[in-house]
Amino acid sequence: MKAQELSTKTPEQLREQLIALKKEAFNLRFQAATGQLESTARMRAVRRDTARVMTILNQKAAEAAASN
Repeated sequence: MKAQELSTKTPEQLREQLIALKKEAFNLRFQAATGQLESTARMRAVRRDTARVMTILNQKAAEAAASN
């Protein structure tokens, strides 16, 4: 997922994506704890995607506050 793709989405779509990523991160942590995790690299990717979504959301919020 690229930041440029995320910047075209609405804040509501970004919040939905953030929820989905957090659920996936929880499931991956659970799999890691039980020894069922197959791809440890996916944990890192989900963490970084979550950070990207949060960054874009914060940027959009700052833009909205500045325009008011």
